[in-house]
Amino acid sequence: MFQQNMPIGISQAGANLLANTCRIGAIFALVSLVVTGCTTPNPVVYEGLASAAELLPNTVDKSGREPFRYQGNADWSQYDKIIVDPVTVYKGRDNQFGKVPDKDRSELAGYMQATFTGRLRGRFAMVAAPGPQTLRLRLTLTGAKTTTPVLGPFSHLDVGGGVYNGVQAVRGREGAMTGSVTYAVEVYDAASDRLLLAYVAKQYPNAMNVGATFGALKASMVGIDKAADELAQKLR
Repeated sequence: MFQQNMPIGISQAGANLLANTCRIGAIFALVSLVVTGCTTPNPVVYEGLASAAELLPNTVDKSGREPFRYQGNADWSQYDKIIVDPVTVYKGRDNQFGKVPDKDRSELAGYMQATFTGRLRGRFAMVAAPGPQTLRLRLTLTGAKTTTPVLGPFSHLDVGGGVYNGVQAVRGREGAMTGSVTYAVEVYDAASDRLLLAYVAKQYPNAMNVGATFGALKASMVGIDKAADELAQKLR
């Protein structure tokens, strides 16, 4: 009887060892993927922007999300109306869309238009023509990254990915295999067409935001939500 049970016992121990080995291997594979492919390029001074010549390195920003900026002399309290131009999908050679298809770019641009308009509506009256006390907002969608299917959610639920994302969340950086959005903001005095504010930026969900990993464009949309909130805060 003892001899008959030995192969079964050994087989079970081997199976356990194999399972643990596979588990460790999966964690190391995930970490390898994280290190090599989780982040997206930082925004640049996109050569096709009207404000490109005015943008300077943003020495105040330590997050890396807003590396270039122009700040004119503007008293935002003098403005109570705004024109929000249709969002432009940037087609310059230095765009950062990678392999994101045109239909997804258009969907994100539409979401950006609606989101920024909605956020600013409580602060400004929406108008269609230039006039006194009126701003003009020009938004350019310059790049995006979609969330990696399967690996995006898995990287937030797996032990190894959870550790990495926890560290990234504390640092305010991108999560593993999660999407993002890059964009440019240009704010003008509508009557004089004088540039008051311009910057390029990147936004993405908190690295521990598991919900933002379900759906290819969800993380980019969360990034747009954050971008609109940030601009609304700047214009107060």
